[in-house]
Amino acid sequence: MRTVLVTGAGGAGRTTLAAATALAGARRGKRVLLLTTGSSAPEAVLCSRLGADATTPIAPGLHARRIDSGDRFRQEFLAFQERAGAALDLLGAAPLDEDELTELPGSEAFALLHALRAEHASDAWDLLVVDMPPAGETIRLLALPAQVRRYLRRLLPPERQAARALRPVLAQLAGVPMPAQKLYEAADRWERELAAVQRVIDAPGTSVRLVTDAGPVAAAGLRELRAGLALHGRRTDALLVNRLLPTGSADPFLAALSGSQQTALKALREEFPDVPVHEVPHLGRDPQGVEELDELIDGPAGEADGAGEADGDGARPDPWTVEDRLAADGILLWRVPLPGARREGLGLVRRGDEIVVTVGPFRRIRTLPSALRRCSVTGAGLRDGVLDIRFTPDPALWPKSPAPSS
Repeated sequence: MRTVLVTGAGGAGRTTLAAATALAGARRGKRVLLLTTGSSAPEAVLCSRLGADATTPIAPGLHARRIDSGDRFRQEFLAFQERAGAALDLLGAAPLDEDELTELPGSEAFALLHALRAEHASDAWDLLVVDMPPAGETIRLLALPAQVRRYLRRLLPPERQAARALRPVLAQLAGVPMPAQKLYEAADRWERELAAVQRVIDAPGTSVRLVTDAGPVAAAGLRELRAGLALHGRRTDALLVNRLLPTGSADPFLAALSGSQQTALKALREEFPDVPVHEVPHLGRDPQGVEELDELIDGPAGEADGAGEADGDGARPDPWTVEDRLAADGILLWRVPLPGARREGLGLVRRGDEIVVTVGPFRRIRTLPSALRRCSVTGAGLRDGVLDIRFTPDPALWPKSPAPSS
């Protein structure tokens, strides 16, 4: 199954090109679902009212569904409130009714991830196209499952047998009930759900597709986004440059604007040498309906549908690789691909058995491989889009070679 996450800068036309990508897949005989959030833009593009409880048929082979984050939030909150009823009674809290609940900021991200996992598990589709939020939000959203799982492991570690055994004793000493078993059951349930979402995000058939315009600052803006995607191991399968004007116009205004776009397009190709760059023409209007989307899929937007097909099954290899240079240089190198990253805004901190890498506004925390935990960080360098972190074995921790026998 292919999963294409379409994102880009706000206003670049990502919803339109997500719909065009989904339609292109359906035209090629695939069973396709377009997932989108609750805004009105997707309905305007598709000229169809989308349901949240069930998929809506759009064209032969193509269905679409709107994610209702508000309904999802209410369901989850009421279920949590019911499970935590005893604790809330102990605190004298008054339960909230469904009709007074309004979703909190951030609930849309969890609703989208839940829908992504559920549709992936249904096995009803060959291609799942997701109209994602703007690129900066998408990077943080895709990093969310791993981050929350890390928080859960720190706050409610799996090795909790001692806490279970001591709970009655602690309750007598404190005079109040200790956290109930339901707390740990909830943590286990969250862990399973987040792990399932993580498997979808990390699957070889999942990729990110970037949509941009050909403005003068497009390359600079995408550089940071590309580095953020690479930091979290997300694969960019194509760059769609939208709304390109035809060249060779006799009108000086249009000729100048087209020339500026071509200059930006050249810069984008130089910035993304290893990613297919597809040019999407300006139709002179905002496409609406299947018939007008067909005008896009007959060209580069349709060609991009097949970009980055998955190669086999199984987990995607970890792009962060350890290179053994002990014999030659006495070090180990942890190589982190960061295409688009610049030294300015690059941060590196070690905390115990973890390392924190920061690229601009994006941050990732990774647990060190076992061999690197017995080393000290002795330097780092960024060259040709790869961050090399140098580790020198700690003599006090590194296994000593056996003495030669006499």
